Amino acid sequence: MSPGPGGARHELRAVRVVWQREMMHVLRNRGRLALTLLQPVLYLLVVGTGLAALVPDSAGAGDYRTYLFPGVLLMTVQMPAIGVGASIVWDREAGFLREMLVAPVRRGSLLLGKCAGGATVATCQGVLVMALAGTAHVPLSPGLAVALTAELAVVSLALTALTAMAAVSVSRQQTFQAGLGFALMPMLFLSGAMFPLAGLPPWLTVLCLADPLTYAVDLLRRPVAGHLAHVPAAPAAWPTAWHPSTAAELAVTAALGVTALVLAARRFARPR
Repeated sequence: MSPGPGGARHELRAVRVVWQREMMHVLRNRGRLALTLLQPVLYLLVVGTGLAALVPDSAGAGDYRTYLFPGVLLMTVQMPAIGVGASIVWDREAGFLREMLVAPVRRGSLLLGKCAGGATVATCQGVLVMALAGTAHVPLSPGLAVALTAELAVVSLALTALTAMAAVSVSRQQTFQAGLGFALMPMLFLSGAMFPLAGLPPWLTVLCLADPLTYAVDLLRRPVAGHLAHVPAAPAAWPTAWHPSTAAELAVTAALGVTALVLAARRFARPR
């Protein structure tokens, strides 16, 4: 669809309106927000505390909760990202998406607004869970908070774009939820969020390296490890002797998000 007479300003206004709609949905449904935050908190406080007694030293991080903390941050931003994809499918089934598509703006602008809203919500929720760093024996300094917030924003946008790409490719809510759940759970376990990846069989190492969440988790783990006196800057959780730099992991995550967003926008722009 061609842009309106306002050009780029008109498109940016459409992005802002859709972003505001996503934010209003979250603020109006505080119960859902609380439930979304409850799962990662339970993982950190209950599962992390229980396994800490069984795993005395996780990849050199000391307490298992310290090792688990970056993975919990990833799980926190993952839930709002899934919500964006679910809302796209739901809006299509309810007929609201058809009303949005008749607006004189590019469909890609509408999709960008939804992804920006989801990424904003995910980043804010990650910042809230970041306040529990003390329970994981992570000293949360201003520098660490800024670094994690910036990385969470990139990871959130990448995950939101991935779920949006899946949402515009399916037409039924049940298919979307089943397919995404089937894909994300193995990706989460293969990313090193729950356990170290060193010493895995070769075939499983290949899957870990092909998993984009592996780079996202390690990206979040690096600044945490750098602020721990007893842990080296490059944690021993990587599956191979070769360890990509922070810039490379950031580039991989950002490229994944941009590619998924472009593909989703192209698919979304096709008439149905």
